[in-house]
Amino acid sequence: MSPARSRSAVSRRHFLAGVGAAAVLGGVTLPARAAGPALPTPPVTPRIPLVRTQVGRTRIDPYAWIKFVPAQGQRSLETLPAPVRAHLLAENAYAKAVLARVAADEAALFAALQARAPVGDAEPGLTRDGWTYDTSYPDGSHARYARRRGGTGAEQLLLDEAVRAAGQAYYRTTGQQVSPDGTCYAWAEDVGGNDRHRLCVRDIASGSVRTIVESDAYGYGGLVFSSSSDWLFWIWRDARNRPTRVYRTPVKGGPRVLVYEERDPAIFMQIARTAADGFVAITLSGPDTSEVRLIRAADETAAPVLVWPRAGGRRYAIEEWNGGLVALIEDAVALDGRIARVDPGTFAEQGDLVPHRAGTQILQLASFRGALVRLERRDVLPRMVLTLPGGTERQVAVAGDAYALTVPLGQDHRSTTCRAMIETPARPPRWIDVDLASARSTVIAEQRVAGFDPARFDVRRLFATAADGETVPITLLTRKGAPADGTAPLLLTGYGAYGVSSEALFDVAPTVLVERGWSYAIAHVRGGSEKGRRWFLDGRLHAKHNSFGDFIACARHLMAERHAARDKLVSYGLSAGGLLVGASMNAAPDLWAGVIGSVPFVDMLNTMSDADHPLVPLFRPDWGDPLSSVADYDYMASISPYENVRRAAYPPLLTTAGLKDDRVGYWEPAKLVAEVRARSTATHPAMLLTDMAAGHQASGGRDAGNRKMARFYAFAQGCIEGKFA
Repeated sequence: MSPARSRSAVSRRHFLAGVGAAAVLGGVTLPARAAGPALPTPPVTPRIPLVRTQVGRTRIDPYAWIKFVPAQGQRSLETLPAPVRAHLLAENAYAKAVLARVAADEAALFAALQARAPVGDAEPGLTRDGWTYDTSYPDGSHARYARRRGGTGAEQLLLDEAVRAAGQAYYRTTGQQVSPDGTCYAWAEDVGGNDRHRLCVRDIASGSVRTIVESDAYGYGGLVFSSSSDWLFWIWRDARNRPTRVYRTPVKGGPRVLVYEERDPAIFMQIARTAADGFVAITLSGPDTSEVRLIRAADETAAPVLVWPRAGGRRYAIEEWNGGLVALIEDAVALDGRIARVDPGTFAEQGDLVPHRAGTQILQLASFRGALVRLERRDVLPRMVLTLPGGTERQVAVAGDAYALTVPLGQDHRSTTCRAMIETPARPPRWIDVDLASARSTVIAEQRVAGFDPARFDVRRLFATAADGETVPITLLTRKGAPADGTAPLLLTGYGAYGVSSEALFDVAPTVLVERGWSYAIAHVRGGSEKGRRWFLDGRLHAKHNSFGDFIACARHLMAERHAARDKLVSYGLSAGGLLVGASMNAAPDLWAGVIGSVPFVDMLNTMSDADHPLVPLFRPDWGDPLSSVADYDYMASISPYENVRRAAYPPLLTTAGLKDDRVGYWEPAKLVAEVRARSTATHPAMLLTDMAAGHQASGGRDAGNRKMARFYAFAQGCIEGKFA
């Protein structure tokens, strides 16, 4: 469950029949895997039945005792109740003992990932006010931010993460930015693993660093300099970790001032400066509504002014362009978005600059003096389109049938070019500068990766057919010339939630796996936005089962086209992607050779019944409300992975958690693992590894990410080799 987005009850039997194992495998019985030495004995998880009754429904939760939320303060190993602490430590010991069987593979994979490091600077610097801002990784793991006048002058250090991370068990930064006057540099840093950031500002000339907010700041889109550079506007998180207040603090020191407070727990907030520095914009949004409040640069201490009040079914964002304002609007009429001109004084609409076009979803706006750049998606593929001040449009040419296209934020509004990045799973990022007058693009840099040759890989776009006839895109990465003979193991991943698309990004980790003889595929299931807003709506609420059916249809298609062996298919899901792989595992446990859930959202019914959870009020439009709706309750009960574990032969299962995670609590995978052990008719291991220092994300730095993926891939390799039988 991650921040990003009743009809009728569906019985568990109906759901399982719809996407069950017999349908997936066509009645084929998979061969038994070779037996090996006896596996370690797993911990015994006590069953302490807790009866829960709501909306006239009663259920028993035998593992509710594992959940611990402190009355105050942050969760830590030391503050856990003794039985919970002992249980998590025992689970970690068991998982490590089982994974010792693949320790050699894990070490080899980690070494291969570490060796495949970027060569030179990670990316070309962006230029602003005559300075070039660079990011490099001198230790191969942590970022170092610096700038040079004209790109060649003496270096000025902005932030060295390796220095700041020294001695910290956990360290991650976000929100890095320079002040408009170029004198200060700010960032948010998390040293506790709980997403409660402190805010730091460096005086660039002197090099001195001050912590101007000690704790409880929200870093992800939650801090911005004012246009005058006198103030830092920032978002505060409450005791439930919800971003609820906007403050401004003098950059040179002084007390904070409350600017805005949001009392609706179903509303999320972010803050940013508009492109021409005319406003600070506070954007308040939920999955189906939003509103924007503006603070004018001419009066930075004034109260924010509402543009349009929030209304159900309408979402909008505001940007500056061409001497006025523009709004990106999504509603029932413009499902995939339109861009309207807006009067900056009255906020009245002044007609459409870009009308709605069904099936072409507008994803992002980037404003420059010479053009309004929009990133949009049509037929799964992203594209860049320029609108010139006179209304002429030009599309930027991009070739390929499976790629990702990114327009970095924070570019200089006065620039005559727009920076963009193109990548595929088989080719590292290439940075292009797009001329805003002609739309011609020039490749200015390409990331080089040690030991990596794009010519050794193929990437292609395939399409599976779901049970209801819908066409589901797949991105497939294989070795160049690898035969489609049905012998290769395959790792299948997906997400399918909140309208977040699974982009065809370059990632070193899958290339290392593919070089070991695997295929790697991304299932672009419903619930994301790969095919527009409708694709999202068809995979949320009471249509959520479409996501699971799509995922299984992709697995079937890859096997039918002989891109995957029928007994060598491993699934991987992160966060809400854990719901995807968990539900697919329940629906067809004998389809998978192994299942990996990284901080997986798998206790859906119980989590969405917790009104105190920081994300539950926000995401009820996506999942439903089992506290007030019988239909929502019954539907969640029919799909929640924890609620639907059944008597069947389950494959090996590896899950991970962060003890300090307030998005997906560690107890979610802990409860799923316990229930799989209790019900599975097979002897395969079900494991939980909890990082006691982390939250929803692991500590920053390349090393931590490589260690995690090496462990996952070693587990996958062990699954197909029968090491967990």
